[in-house]
Order: sequence, then C-alpha cells, then structure tokens
Amino acid sequence: MGHCALIANERPDSTYNCHYTHWGGMHLRLKREISHETPFGGDQPNETSQSICAQLLEATTETAIQDALAGRESPSLPVGIDPWATRCTLEEIITEHLEFLHHEAFYVVDSDFAVTAYRTHWFGLQYDCTAVETAPTVGNGALRTVRWYDGEPVGDGFAQGEFHALKAVAGDLIR
Repeated sequence: MGHCALIANERPDSTYNCHYTHWGGMHLRLKREISHETPFGGDQPNETSQSICAQLLEATTETAIQDALAGRESPSLPVGIDPWATRCTLEEIITEHLEFLHHEAFYVVDSDFAVTAYRTHWFGLQYDCTAVETAPTVGNGALRTVRWYDGEPVGDGFAQGEFHALKAVAGDLIR
C-alpha cells in the first residue's frame, strides 16, 4: 500500500497540470520537498526536472507536452513527471481526478512554488456500515487544510482520527 496523492501545478494561464505521487501523501512530506529547485520533490535540485517542469507548464498542446517528455532520461523522483491531466481547473481535478478513498493528500503548487497541502476525507460508508454497498471514490469527499508550525503539520493525526470516528458513528446510525 502506498501513500498516494495528487499535485496540481499552476500554469501561467491559471489552469493546472495534475501529477501523481505514490508515496507523497506520507506525513505530507511534499509540502517541504516541492520547490522551484525541486519541482517534482526530492532532496537535490535537478536541472532536468526543472527544465521539464517549465516546459510542461508552458505547453499548450499534447505535442508540446510529448516533446517536453521525449528523449530525456527522467530522474527517479517522488512525483511522476508525466502529467495525469493538463490545463484543468482546480474544480476539474477535485471532481474528476482526485480519488478521495485512495489519495491521502492533495497539494496545490502556485506559480511561485508556494505549496498548500490538503488532507482528503472520503464520504463513503461502505466499510463502516453493511447497509451501504458502494460509494463513488471520485468527487465524493472533502479537503481539509492542514495547520503548520516549524515545518511540521499540527493536529493532523487527531483530525484524521476524528473524521474516521465520525464516519463510524454515522455508519452505526444508518445500520
């Protein structure tokens, strides 16, 4: 099991490119790792990833996106360089791509590389109540901002536990 997350990188036209990370949701670590020097996370600045990121943010066609990715040996980085979707609004990413059950976190990276981290909370009750058979995982949840102090999330574990407890109570009430 991974700690999956989606990253929305703001483009010059105020739309976003959406990228996936398999381990980036763990401890919301990408909030600290994503920067102009490390646009796809990681510990060390990488000119190749910086160049690819800049080209992807400027690309306006699928051909331009493929050109940015083609012929380059992409380094192993926490965030996948190949975008899941391009030129999307935040609303489109949240309602059409973000799986609230599977993605533990969602990051929004603005044009200045300021990163806002969100926790995802899935509203489905199928694991909390036998009367509920299924629930959509995309577009069926909430995003919660996370408070930070000295580069660390504050109260994140408590808030997650509180949400899971509320779901368990709701499942009991429905049952």
